[in-house]
Amino acid sequence: MKKAAKMVVRLRKPLLVLSVFLLAGTALFAGGKSDNTGGAAPRSVELLNVSYDPTRELYREYNEAFAKYYKDKTGVIVTVNQSHGGSGGQARGVIEGNEADVVTLALAYDVMQIGDKAHIIDENWQTRLPLNSSPYTSTIVFLVRAGNPKGIKDWDDLVKPGVQVITPDPKTSGGAQWNYLAAYAFAKEKYGSDARARDFVKQLYANVPVLDSGARGATNTFVQRGLGDVLLAWENEAFLSINELGKGAVDIVVPSLSILAEPTVSWVDGVTAKRGTLEVAKEYLTYLYSDEGQRIAGKNYYRPTNPAIAKEFENQFPTLKLITIDDYFGGWRKVHDVYFADGAEFDQIITELKKK
Repeated sequence: MKKAAKMVVRLRKPLLVLSVFLLAGTALFAGGKSDNTGGAAPRSVELLNVSYDPTRELYREYNEAFAKYYKDKTGVIVTVNQSHGGSGGQARGVIEGNEADVVTLALAYDVMQIGDKAHIIDENWQTRLPLNSSPYTSTIVFLVRAGNPKGIKDWDDLVKPGVQVITPDPKTSGGAQWNYLAAYAFAKEKYGSDARARDFVKQLYANVPVLDSGARGATNTFVQRGLGDVLLAWENEAFLSINELGKGAVDIVVPSLSILAEPTVSWVDGVTAKRGTLEVAKEYLTYLYSDEGQRIAGKNYYRPTNPAIAKEFENQFPTLKLITIDDYFGGWRKVHDVYFADGAEFDQIITELKKK
């Protein structure tokens, strides 16, 4: 493996974070030994996890479980600070100096960008944890108004006149890129050509009244502001919306085809080396693959990757055809260059729509 990427020293920018203080009834002391002998004050470690919008509930529960596990194992008290936002924007924040110990982002390309531009994540990061560093998966479904008044059943219905579609901006949101690609794949499978698929996606975006910066913002637009007929949503966001609003307020529609969304995680080599947090950061991400970590993912409506744990949640998740980035689109670097880079297909579509 290549030597860890060179370290870039930056001051932490001011950052509003959700701080999860996990002291388990023990006073927090800096320094001291990391042991369970009781003879010295327990050492404390602080991590910053920069994540994307819909993982707030997941990591709130996971951080508490990990802190207990790690304190029982080592005597070390862990405090985890969370930062959430659109995945692309979160990645840019780390590139610009927000010193994350770990990143848990919506798609692999956002982690790649941190390595490519800031040189603080090893280029072989996806080989360091199982399953290409994707400890849980998700997919894209539709959230519609109660009773589904527009009769939305599949992607075709989203391009009909009079249907308002809520989806965030692919330039800032990882979830929005999954939405775009799922719609594109459906159209290409149905119509048989990239040209027809592009036209389909253009029709879909003609029905989008507003592009929020992240998935949680789009959910709030649909649920709280009441805008739109259908929300293209992370599966876990759709379930959480129903839990929040109660059954009968909104409905989930599962399309005939969607995409296997694979959020990815990595420790940030340059930051953890400087701050001395590498050991804890590695364990923090590795524990996501444990039985407890996998069950927490399932409870928060992410699909566990451990087959045994996934079986415990099999009745929770619908079965549908899922295409993958690597097999269908040729990987994230190709996807970015063709669809989401400056001046690429998405920008062209939006420019064309603005001229109408």
